[in-house]
Formats: sequence, structure tokens, C-alpha cells
Amino acid sequence: MAVGTGRYITGQDEASAAGNAIDAGAMPPGDDHLGTAAGISRADPRPLHRQVHGAIIEAIETGRLPRNGKLPSERELVDLFGVSRITIRHAMRDLVQQGFLQSQPGKGFYVAVPQRGFELHLLKSFTATALANGRSPGQRLIEARIYRAPLEITRPLFLPEGAEVVVLSRLRLLDDVPVVIQTDWMSAARAPGLIDLDWSSPNRSLYAEIRERYRIRPVRGQTTLSARLASQDESERLGLVPPAAVLTVDQIAFDARNRAVNLTTLVHHPERYPLTLAQSESGDIEQI
Repeated sequence: MAVGTGRYITGQDEASAAGNAIDAGAMPPGDDHLGTAAGISRADPRPLHRQVHGAIIEAIETGRLPRNGKLPSERELVDLFGVSRITIRHAMRDLVQQGFLQSQPGKGFYVAVPQRGFELHLLKSFTATALANGRSPGQRLIEARIYRAPLEITRPLFLPEGAEVVVLSRLRLLDDVPVVIQTDWMSAARAPGLIDLDWSSPNRSLYAEIRERYRIRPVRGQTTLSARLASQDESERLGLVPPAAVLTVDQIAFDARNRAVNLTTLVHHPERYPLTLAQSESGDIEQI
């Protein structure tokens, strides 16, 4: 690790350098908003990247790093904390995945602005909701196939057990940050060729496709909200540290002829994609 001397140090030497940075008060000019190598100690049993992670979170929570504020450059952070570039990159990656920071290519890292929440609307797609909130939607395909589904899937779709069903599972992104795992099921007979579409396209919407390509129009539905502990796979995909809770949303949509259109399960990162739900005095859902 280069710390201004051209000497590379690892392991215990790196921890010692971090401790020396505290003792010497090493900090580039203009970085006093982070404190003097705050939280970094050779006596601390935590890995160095976790100490850097904690120090930056503390600076955000105390206001020393303001919302939308730009962090020092990687080189400055290396000098400030007295650790390697790999350690800084590890900490930055975790902070982005957890929603504390946003990365802007070519510009650096900025403190994320807390979300006011995303409106829960069964008939409005993730893509449309993201765009309406001024965010950039994206997705990574997890699974797309046709299979003979068990009764727990076919029953809410009003299909016989063993009927062929399309399953489409995607990791949904906001500004390149994973926020939701979404899995949809629908009758394969109603949507031929659906799995052959390019689901890596960031703005491809399932509801837009079924409306425009198959002339299927969802008009009403039912939603059930719950919470549980995330599985190991869900934690890894959403960047959660186990044990962690997730918000789950189960939905089923119907067309004007009361036929089931699709069954959806969403697993939400509770901090990166909070939901809002407003109701009128009569109990009807209102748009926020």
C-alpha cells in the first residue's frame, strides 16, 4: 500500500499505519468533515474496511458529510485513513450496495439522499415508478423459463395443477443499485414467446409487454404485504448483511373479464426501496 512513502505494507503493517495516522493526525487539507482518520484503530478487532465503512456512516449521520455531498477522492481517502486502495474500494462498494452512497462514473462518490418512499401501486410497473421518481431503472435476469407449475402457483392463476407457466425472475435496480427481487408467473399459453425477449434491457417492463404485445390489460388486483428474514441468496443479491429483514409483497392482477393475468412476488430491500401507502377516509387507496 502506498501512503506517500512509496513503501508497500500489508497485514499488521497496514493496521499499524492506520493507528499512526490517528496519532499523527494525518489528513489532507479540506477533509476535516470526515474527522481525523475517525474510527480507525490498530487495537480494533474489526477488519479495516469495516472501520472505514463505520467512520463514513458516522460522518453522514452526524452531518459532517451532508446529503448530496461529494466524498474525497480515492487517493485522499487512502491518505486520510492510512489504508490501501483495496480497503477503500471494499468499503465504498459496501456503502453503495447498502444505499449510503451513490457512485457517479467519472465524478466520484456522493452521499445518497433518503427516499421519501415509493408508491405501492399494483397496476404500475417498477420501470414506470422509477421513472416517475426521477430514478434510472435497471434489471438483471435471474431466471426465465416455462415449466409445469405446482398447485401453489397454478391455483391463484386459475389453472390446473401441472399447467405450463412462464416464470420470470429479475433483480431490479435503481441507479445501478439492487433494490428488489421480482418474480412473476403467468400462463404460458397467454404469453407465447415472452421468455425469448431481451430481459437484460434496463427499461423493459413486463406490464408494457403484456399490454402492447399480447393485448392483455390488468385492471384490478390484490396485494399482501409481509416481512421476514432474508435468505442467504436474497441477502447476497440485495447487499444485506445477515440476519436481515426484507419486506415482501405478493400480488395478483386480473383483467376486465376477471381472469388472472399474473402472480408476482417482490422481495424489497427495506431501506433502498421503502413503500408508501395512503388511504382516504373511505378506505380507497390514493396516489401520493
